[in-house]
Amino acid sequence: MKFTKMQAYGNDYVYIDAINQKINNVNELAKFVSDRHFAIGSDGMVLICPSQVADFRMRMFNPDGTEGEMCGNALRSLSKYVYDHKLTNKTNLTIETLGGIQRVELFVEGDKAVNIKANIGQPILDTKKIPVNTNLPEFIEQPVKILDKEFKITAVSWGNPHCVMFIDDVANFDVHKYGKEIEHKIDLFPNKTNVTFAQVIDKNNIKIREWERGTGETIGCGTGCCTAVTAAVITGRTNRKVSVEQIGGILEVEWDEESGNMFMKGPSHTVFEAEIDASSIIS
Repeated sequence: MKFTKMQAYGNDYVYIDAINQKINNVNELAKFVSDRHFAIGSDGMVLICPSQVADFRMRMFNPDGTEGEMCGNALRSLSKYVYDHKLTNKTNLTIETLGGIQRVELFVEGDKAVNIKANIGQPILDTKKIPVNTNLPEFIEQPVKILDKEFKITAVSWGNPHCVMFIDDVANFDVHKYGKEIEHKIDLFPNKTNVTFAQVIDKNNIKIREWERGTGETIGCGTGCCTAVTAAVITGRTNRKVSVEQIGGILEVEWDEESGNMFMKGPSHTVFEAEIDASSIIS
């Protein structure tokens, strides 16, 4: 089975063409290719599937084999994959995900996509649609005690749950200690949540560190960036167009004032391509 490892600001995913080959036992396969001792070091696995409602369908799996909803960086890298591997010659794509239909624009040099702009849809703040236990109509800056600290947490979703909190110094913050605790805070989040710790530098710049549920700290997350921007804008901390600095680099994020949609722009690149014997897993 051939796979491609691709990266977009820290999100390393294994991409598998599931259009031209039938794959069974996808949950077991996801655990197999995502296992860090296997030396792939992936945040998860993405299957590229046919779609009846879009150009392609994206199925995304976490390292523990569970299926996830949507990740902005995985979405952008998938778009680069299908263009670079000649599955399409279109530079404007629609991608079907569990989080809805996503729209992506590719910027091409030669025969490769070198930059990708993704519209990951409208952020959802309605607690009827986000799995959080709170009586507030919107879950914005709710004070929550985590271990020895109190945070003001905002929950945002594009199909996959995220929460964000603003702190003074992300560089010296114990992301592992508090990220893991918040991820498992089932009295607030019946389902595990991704956690974004954000520091506002000024009206146009944010720094973040991201804790990904089931994985740990990652050096970048597209949807985590958009989560931070959404929370920063609605609380008056920043403008609608913001540069978000992650450990893995800077992602340009903009919240469109009229449509409510979130756009992000930044490169993705292929790390390597290889072939593995997964016959015992997928047969």
